[in-house]
Parts: sequence; C-alpha cells; structure tokens
Amino acid sequence: MKTLILYSTHDGQTKKIASFIANVIKENVEIKSIHDEFDLQAYDRIMIGASIRYGHFNKLLYKMLEKHTALLNQKTTAFFGVNLTARKPEKSTPETNVYVRKFLQRITWKPTISAVFAGALLYPRYKFFDRIMIQLIMRITGGETDPTKEIEYTDWQKVRSFSEAFLQIK
Repeated sequence: MKTLILYSTHDGQTKKIASFIANVIKENVEIKSIHDEFDLQAYDRIMIGASIRYGHFNKLLYKMLEKHTALLNQKTTAFFGVNLTARKPEKSTPETNVYVRKFLQRITWKPTISAVFAGALLYPRYKFFDRIMIQLIMRITGGETDPTKEIEYTDWQKVRSFSEAFLQIK
C-alpha cells in the first residue's frame, strides 16, 4: 500500500508531526506539502494534516479539498489538526476541539479517522506582531506568555497511536 501524507504548516510543527507519522508507517510513504505537486490517484491511503493560525486553516487546504473530495472519499484517509487549543485535554479530540469540529462539519470530505494534536509555542522564532498576538491569545486562554520560551505540547504517544490506528484500517 502506498501512502501520502500531505501537510499544511506555518511554523513547522505539523511537518514535524507528519514526519513522525511517516516513521511509524515506514514503508511506501511519502510526505508532501500542500504547496507541492502531487497525484492523489497514485496513493492507496492519504493522510492530511493542517495547522491553525489565528483561528483558521490555510485557504489552500480548502481549495485542494474542493478539487479532490470525490477521490478522497473513495480511499482510506485520515485528517489531523494541529493547534495550541489542543494542549488542554478537554479540547484535544475532533469532537471537542472547536477548530477541527467546525472544519469537519464544513467540508464534504469524510476522513476515515481524525485526530487533533497540540502544536508548539515557539516565541523566539516569531516575528514581533505574531509574538504579541500569540501572547495575547495565550494570556486570554491561560497559557504561557514568556517570550523567551519554546514549548512543544505535542503528545507523541498520541501521534503514534493515531498512526498505528491508521495502519490497521483495511
């Protein structure tokens, strides 16, 4: 079985998660950005991962899904969303994470399985405006605001379990 992992990332954590998943899958797996060229027909299984930035997924993700929904709905597929809200256990499932829940309701593609993973907070890497805005959001939501910190909230065991569940789908 040939597997494609497509990702949309802003600061690199979704790509890092996609690479981790590829290492779990091991055989016949390719990783591509949604900005790359790809032929979905060439794959048996397709996983798509995307991150939230200021409350939204990348617009290109929606365009790609509009174009390929029929094909995706015929294949074994998975979706994972990445956002800082998922750092809270009560907001870490597709049903309880507002961004992923609304995304899955809005689109006509129906992934075989879905998950939500917490991302990373990388203050020193952010541009001034992004750092200030993310600090404000984190202050409102009770998160870390120290601009010198980098915190990876991703639960790698949860990512491994999701990857293994994807492999078990027939």
